[in-house]
Amino acid sequence: MRKNFALYIAKRYLLSKSSNNAINFITIIAAVGVIIGAAALFIVLSGFAGLKDFSLQFSSLVDPDLKAVVAQGKSFVTSPNELNQLDDLEGIASYSKIIEERVILTFNNKNLIVNLKGVDRNYPQSTIDSILVQGQWFTPSTDQIVAGWGVANNLSFGVFDYDKTISIAVPKPGKGQFTSVTSAFNAIKATNSGVFQINEELDNAYVYANLETAAYLLNYTPNQISAIEFRLNNIEDIDAVKEQLQKILGEKVVIKNRAQLNDALYKMLNTENLAVYLIFTLVLIIALFNVIGSIIMMILDKKKNLNTLFNLGATLKDIRRVFFLQGSIMSVLGGGIGLLLGWVIVWLQSQFSLIMITPHLPYPVTIKPINFVIVFATISVLGILASKIASGRISKHLITEY
Repeated sequence: MRKNFALYIAKRYLLSKSSNNAINFITIIAAVGVIIGAAALFIVLSGFAGLKDFSLQFSSLVDPDLKAVVAQGKSFVTSPNELNQLDDLEGIASYSKIIEERVILTFNNKNLIVNLKGVDRNYPQSTIDSILVQGQWFTPSTDQIVAGWGVANNLSFGVFDYDKTISIAVPKPGKGQFTSVTSAFNAIKATNSGVFQINEELDNAYVYANLETAAYLLNYTPNQISAIEFRLNNIEDIDAVKEQLQKILGEKVVIKNRAQLNDALYKMLNTENLAVYLIFTLVLIIALFNVIGSIIMMILDKKKNLNTLFNLGATLKDIRRVFFLQGSIMSVLGGGIGLLLGWVIVWLQSQFSLIMITPHLPYPVTIKPINFVIVFATISVLGILASKIASGRISKHLITEY
């Protein structure tokens, strides 16, 4: 009964106008501050979720579901028995053997250090189709390459330019002195058959080639590779498949999923997201000082009424509960309205591209259910805490002054 009494009075105080216009104005400012703060936090979190998805979509074009990378050194050797077991593994849709190494590209007296990625014939056609923007994929068993857009632009070569070949060189392994610069490198002449485009970082740093070409440059033995990339039939089986792969290939490799392959990028994006959340939470805390101020002003305005309630039998705890509930309702209700407003703005951006980064690229946003929970929980907890602080200012001396 006492709880219903406190809730009834709290709702009356929240919805009814005070005779003092200044208090009404302060209450409106406090409510608007909560609404705008909740909407802003949701919009910012949705914006960062969109940026995260936008950043990761490029790496997902070339990153496999799982990748076996060497645990120590630069390469490992796979046995025929291991390859047969991989062929028989049901969870794997396909796998591709990979050789990666830093090489020197030379064209028309220009030099550039890039990452050469040698891939076999099993490299996914879906990946090739999604990244290739000019020319065609290299022909198997040839010394053709497919260069990133930035690499081709920096060295100023085109597609199928047979008049001027591209030199690919890598230092020879071993010890001792070399008699000439030529003897210090393994080198081949190659032709660029296509250009791929993923993102600026990869476009400026990678060149694809046949696995045999990369193996020749590095003096690798048969079945000596740098990694194996796996595509799965069902991504939900990733943990089980990962465990099976580790058993087959042993401790010479480490099996990584897509997130682990991009751990630096994930950490950077998550850290930025946390930093922005904390900054806007601080803004919300400042806004909720208005809630504390409006409750205190309401307490001072209702001193006569509080005295009457006290004389009628209401306890100090009951009276404090009235204003605690008033502030909590204002915060929760304002947070809900702010969430709705924020969702509408984010939805409009996703549907109608209201804000553009470039003339052809709208600012990316992603609506995620977890962001609703985060914003509502944040505004509710902070609002309840602010209400507790404000209602705690009520003392017996304050309500018995009359």
